[in-house]
Amino acid sequence: MSDSPSQRLDAIRSMLSAGHRNLRIERHTLVLWGLTGAALLLLSDHILTPAQFADVTQQAVAWLLLLTLSLGGVAVLDWHLTRRVKRHRDEAWSFIHRQVIKVWWLLMALGTLMTFATFFFGGGYMVCAAWVVLIGLGLYVHGLFSEELLEWIGVLVILTGIASLAYRLDYGIIRLIAASVFGLGLPLLALMLDRGRARPSWHRMAQSTAWMLAVLGVPLALRHHGDLGAPAEAPALTYNAFRKGEGAVGRRILTLPAGTPVPVEIRVNGNIFRSGPATTLPLTLSKPVELVLENGVPTGDARFDGEPWMRGTAGLWLHVPKLEGDLTPDLGPVVRALVNANSMADPQR
Repeated sequence: MSDSPSQRLDAIRSMLSAGHRNLRIERHTLVLWGLTGAALLLLSDHILTPAQFADVTQQAVAWLLLLTLSLGGVAVLDWHLTRRVKRHRDEAWSFIHRQVIKVWWLLMALGTLMTFATFFFGGGYMVCAAWVVLIGLGLYVHGLFSEELLEWIGVLVILTGIASLAYRLDYGIIRLIAASVFGLGLPLLALMLDRGRARPSWHRMAQSTAWMLAVLGVPLALRHHGDLGAPAEAPALTYNAFRKGEGAVGRRILTLPAGTPVPVEIRVNGNIFRSGPATTLPLTLSKPVELVLENGVPTGDARFDGEPWMRGTAGLWLHVPKLEGDLTPDLGPVVRALVNANSMADPQR
């Protein structure tokens, strides 16, 4: 039985699409990069911590070496596996394919240098979201010449990274979303690839929606059913009792009431001013805060009134929107700075 005209037209469209999208991203590529990225994100609090290094420069160099070795190793392994698969299928490396791979490597190098730079110039809050945007950009660029689904997913991943910063989510949930995009999203995308088949827009939209629900469902479910990094239940301890010497043994949750004085010491380093004694700002808390104590020592877990638990200092957000200098005959040189300090869960920051 001969094919109908509509079937012939569909076959012609498929051949034309295959001619324009002649690249193929291998499934092992997505799995390798996804699992490696997720591992680095999830273990970042436990490897190369500030307690292991004398100064920030050593920690920054250590992270640079770790990212370079781990991501470079994945790139080399992916290259060899892809070359072996292509040799098995008797396929040749096209010029466009080589250039797309170079773009992917460039994006990973930019992410590595960006992470290294945050140790000196700040912006660590944006690192995880920036990595999400970079991986989304890499998927989109590859999708322009290969799988159409990669374009759809790439755009959604980019929007996910941007939205996490636009809505100013706390660092813990952003990191978990980024780990889900890498560790769950990329391997799941490897299973969804259909080798460049032409699909209607509604079909691609349904695939992309299902992918987003799976990737975002895990971190949001964890956040819904419990605070990220919430400590175990512990007896409460008032600030007055702590000042009297209580809470030196075991785990306690100390409550600092609003109005508690918190002197903030500021030290300035650099080649402009001489280093001198620390300047102390006599600040007071504007709202209550709970701290977890282990044998009388803060563990780093904290929770502001009505907000989820935060781990370490990742939940604090500092911003200097204004820094200006002045020079008058009466006062001489003066530098004025405005610093905003907020918790990451505060939507008004």
